[in-house]
Amino acid sequence: MDSINRRSVLLTGLGVAGAGALAACSSGSGSGSDTALVNPSGSAVAAAEKNRTSTGRQQKLTLTAAPAKIDLGGGVMPRTWAFDGRTPGKEVRLSVGDTLVAELSNQLPNRTTTSIHWHGIALRSDMDGVPPITQTAVRAGSTFSYRFIADAPGTYFFHPHVGLQLDRGLYAPLIVEDPKETLAYDDEWVVLLDDWVDGVTGTPDEVFAEVRQGMGGMGGMDMGDGGSPSSSSSAGSSDMEGHDMGGMGMDGSGSPSSAAPSGGMSMKFMLMGAESDLLGGDAGDVKYPYHLINGRVPADPDVYSGKPGKKVRLRIINAGSDTAYRVALGDHKLTITHTDGFPVRHQDVDALLVGMGERYDVLVTLGDGVFPLVALAEGKDANGLALVRTGSGGKPSATVRPKELDGVIMTASQLRAADDVRLKSAKTDVTHRIELTGGMDKYDWAINGKPFDMGSPEANPILVEEGQRVRLDFVNDTDMWHPMHLHGHTYQLGGSGPRKDTAIVLPKKKLSVFFDADNPGQWMLHCHNAYHGEAGMMANVAYQA
Repeated sequence: MDSINRRSVLLTGLGVAGAGALAACSSGSGSGSDTALVNPSGSAVAAAEKNRTSTGRQQKLTLTAAPAKIDLGGGVMPRTWAFDGRTPGKEVRLSVGDTLVAELSNQLPNRTTTSIHWHGIALRSDMDGVPPITQTAVRAGSTFSYRFIADAPGTYFFHPHVGLQLDRGLYAPLIVEDPKETLAYDDEWVVLLDDWVDGVTGTPDEVFAEVRQGMGGMGGMDMGDGGSPSSSSSAGSSDMEGHDMGGMGMDGSGSPSSAAPSGGMSMKFMLMGAESDLLGGDAGDVKYPYHLINGRVPADPDVYSGKPGKKVRLRIINAGSDTAYRVALGDHKLTITHTDGFPVRHQDVDALLVGMGERYDVLVTLGDGVFPLVALAEGKDANGLALVRTGSGGKPSATVRPKELDGVIMTASQLRAADDVRLKSAKTDVTHRIELTGGMDKYDWAINGKPFDMGSPEANPILVEEGQRVRLDFVNDTDMWHPMHLHGHTYQLGGSGPRKDTAIVLPKKKLSVFFDADNPGQWMLHCHNAYHGEAGMMANVAYQA
C-alpha cells in the first residue's frame, strides 16, 4: 500500500488496483511547501498538551475494527465493518480533563488500513487520526494506542479517517461530561443518525466508483435500479469480502460484473432530483436504502422509555455521509442548548437541521403517550425513526411526518453563542479565502480548485501561526451545500454566532468564521460529505514552525 502515490492512504479501502486507478485521475497539487511546518508529534504539540487541565484519571478501552454481520432490525442484517461487532459502537463517556487511552486493533480484511478520528475534540495533533498527516495508517493485524486529554465538555463522536470507512458501521458516540454542568434535566438520550448502504445495495467504494464518474460520464446509462456496477468500477474485491452480494450483479470472483448495458453505467447509487430549500438546492448525491436512528431501521425503531413531565437532554449526532436530517419530535417543542459541544443562547424550535458531522443538544419535556422522533432525510423523501414512549398508545407508521417538521426550523446561522464561550473581541491577524469548487459534472470537488493530494499532504497548506486570530472566508462557488469541518479547533460563526467545528456552507454563499490558533499541529479542513472529501475537497491547515 505504501508504494501507491497520491490519495492512496485515504483510498486503502479500495484495494491496490482501485487506489491506483483513482490516484491516476487526481491532479497533483504541487511538490511541497517552502515553509517549515509544525510536526504533529513535535515539541510545540507536547507543550500544548502539557497546558491542558488534567484530572489525572485515565479511561482505557480497546476498539476492534473488524467485519461483522449486524442487526438493523426488521430482518435487515447486512455484513459491514464495525467496532466490536456493533453499530453504532459502544458509547465512550469521560469527564472533562480525563485522559482517554484507546487501543485500536485493526482486524479489517485484505490488508485494509484504518485509523480513528475523534471528531470535534481539540486534542493533540498526533492523536487526531488522519493518515498520513498525523500518523501512519494502522495496518491490518496491528494496533495503535490513542492517548489524549479531553478538556472540553460536549457531544462528539469517533470514526475512521481513511477512505470511505465512515460510510460503513465504524462510528460511535463520545460524550465528555462537565462536572460543573449548569443545565438541569432528568435523563439523557444519545441519538445517532446515519444513512446506510453498506451490505444492502453495495459498498461505499462501489458508490464512489459510480458517482465519481460524474454527470458528464453518464452517456448511455441504464436508469434502472437493477443494473450492476460497470466494469470501470474501482472497487476491487477487497471490499467485497464478507458481504452478502445477492442481487448485486456480482460475478463469481466477487468483483463487480462488467455487464452494464451499452458500455454506459447503471445509476444504481446516484440520486437525482434531491432538492431542498433549506440547503439551497441539491440536497445530496447518494441513494440510500435506509436511514437509521441508533442503528435501527424505521420499521423496527429504537425506543426511549420515560415518564411524562420529565426533562430529557437529547444529544443528536449526524454520523451520515451524504444526508442532512431535519429532526423533530411529534407534539413537542425542542430547546436547543448546544451545538458541536458548545453552549448557545437557548432557542425553542419545532425542528432543527443537522448536517453531516454536526451535533446538537436539545432539551425536551416529555408528554404522555407514544411519540415519533423523525429524522427526515432532507430533500430525499425518506426518514429515520425512533420512538419516545411514556404511556399507552399505538406505534406510529414508519413514514410518519409530524407537523413539527414544517414548523419553526432553526439552523446554526440563526443561533448565538452563550456569553461565556463567545470569542473575545480581537483584531484578525490573517484571513484565508477558502473557495469551495467543483461539481457533479466531473465530480471534481476541491478547495481553491486543487484536489487534496495525500501523496504530498504538506503542499499548498493554509498557513497559520500560534497565537493568531484567524478568519476563514468559505466561498461556495458550487451548486451544492457543504458541511465544512475543521479539526483540532472550534470556530465562531461571524461576530456572535455559535462556536462550531462543522458548519453548513450553502451554494453560491459566503460564510465567515473566526478561530484562535491555540492548538499547534497540522489539521484537516474538509467537506464532511464523505464522497466530496474523498474526491479531494480537503486542505491542510498547518501551523508554521
